[in-house]
Amino acid sequence: MTKRKNHETVTTKKKQMSGKMLRANKKYKDTVFRMLFSDRENLLSLYNAINGTTYENPEALEIVTLENAIYMGMKNDLAFIVDTNLFLYEHQSTYNPNMPLRDLLYISSEYQKLVDHRSLYPSILQKIPAPNFIVFYNGTRKKEDRWENLLSEAFEHLEGKPNLELRVVTLNINEDHNRELMEQCKILREYAQYVAKVRNYTEKMKLDTAVECTVKECIREGILEEFLRKNRAEVVAVSIFEYNKEEEEKKLREAEYEAGYDSGRQEGLTEGELRKAKETAAELAKLGMASTQIADVLKTEEAVIFQWLEECAK
Repeated sequence: MTKRKNHETVTTKKKQMSGKMLRANKKYKDTVFRMLFSDRENLLSLYNAINGTTYENPEALEIVTLENAIYMGMKNDLAFIVDTNLFLYEHQSTYNPNMPLRDLLYISSEYQKLVDHRSLYPSILQKIPAPNFIVFYNGTRKKEDRWENLLSEAFEHLEGKPNLELRVVTLNINEDHNRELMEQCKILREYAQYVAKVRNYTEKMKLDTAVECTVKECIREGILEEFLRKNRAEVVAVSIFEYNKEEEEKKLREAEYEAGYDSGRQEGLTEGELRKAKETAAELAKLGMASTQIADVLKTEEAVIFQWLEECAK
């Protein structure tokens, strides 16, 4: 592959460590993910694993943006060009059906950067890299290995084929998911192990202590050993902030459910009708129907469907 010149210098911002007690960062998985895959060799390994390629030259990656704010304060984790295609990789620990719309804003911003120095008015067609959108998910709500979200799912009053479409592929990177991908990318596999250990320890102790125990254990077991030895203080710092994110997610889901329940009552649904809707959702899920499809069938918010399925699973 032809070696490309970087448009931007990729830097890792070191956070200052103070003598004060640190608190756990609710986005610990997201931050560690960016730290790991800001390394070109790790990023190329991830790219090869996803695409079934065997590129060996990390300099083939042309970084477009890494941690810069793209639009209205939103951030995209990793964006790079390889083989004239534009790949946007993002990590999410919370399921977000709005990723296609977010990525539309991201890609518009990136294309604007790429063609700023060109004129769009001549009769010559201006070529742009073909976009690819991938989300790496390690939350606890969705259990599938892989799913897709389409921009057209957000269109109101859509008739016929949409005139604008954007597809986002989400890969579940929790342990015991997408095993072939994990086997192909050692760093991703060990990252999943790190997250699983943090999650396991937080069930037994405070997040601060859980992170410390996880880092020590991973180094001892050779999981992300070199990365953790080199960046130990920073990993602990970004892994520690104010509160546990998963507890926040749970509270948010409960609030969304209550909002959906109240909405149902306001629309005239009886207790019996709500119970029947929950039973129907559970049956459709057993048949393998995705939560987005169930929400469409029952004319209900997907967040409410998640809550119903969790209730039925208890």
